Amino acid sequence: MTTTVETATGPAKTMVLNMGPQHPSTHGVLRIVLELDGETVVKAVPDLGYLHTGIEKSCEDKTYSQAITLTDRMDYLNPLGNNLVYCLAVEKLLGLEVPKRAQYIRVLLVELQRISSHLVWLGTHAIDMGAMSVFLYCFREREEILKIFEFVSGQRMMTSYIRIGGLALEPPRGWQQVVGKFISGFPSKVDEYEELLNNNPIWKRRTQGVGALMYGGDKALAGRH
Repeated sequence: MTTTVETATGPAKTMVLNMGPQHPSTHGVLRIVLELDGETVVKAVPDLGYLHTGIEKSCEDKTYSQAITLTDRMDYLNPLGNNLVYCLAVEKLLGLEVPKRAQYIRVLLVELQRISSHLVWLGTHAIDMGAMSVFLYCFREREEILKIFEFVSGQRMMTSYIRIGGLALEPPRGWQQVVGKFISGFPSKVDEYEELLNNNPIWKRRTQGVGALMYGGDKALAGRH
């Protein structure tokens, strides 16, 4: 469909088309209605709701503890984070106070989960831009984090390790040393990612100066990527 809009240089014809939705069996699907002036996105309207897992309904006939396994599967890149926020909500309802040590371990593991999630983002974003090497580097460190999760909980991804009132079980002996080794070595890995991307002509050509984000129509430029 084509339409006409007023631009700084006068009326211009634009094209309206759909981006997505992707196949309903995939995760995070949405439809975006795009209005294009050539290769410039004039307007983008997201249309959500194409994937409904029914987790809320499934929880209705489960106990608080049984529902934890469902929170693992809400986002496979952040299962521990979803465990935590759910358990915090139930603990608040029940008036439970979690031991300090368990609180510290929870936060440590969720932060490792966050790093793991960011590594997937950076690696897949890089490969989408044509910089495949960064994908391999990022997944190298992600694998080490998944090994930590397996060492601590017995499971690499859907751990269900954070439970109402604390943790599923005591971390094994030596887990602090394993985590410490990763933490001490990770900053140098971030330096490697930067070296691979900051001067990468493919990455720069496809990310610099290609997206101007504006708010309020033709008002002042709010941000540039």
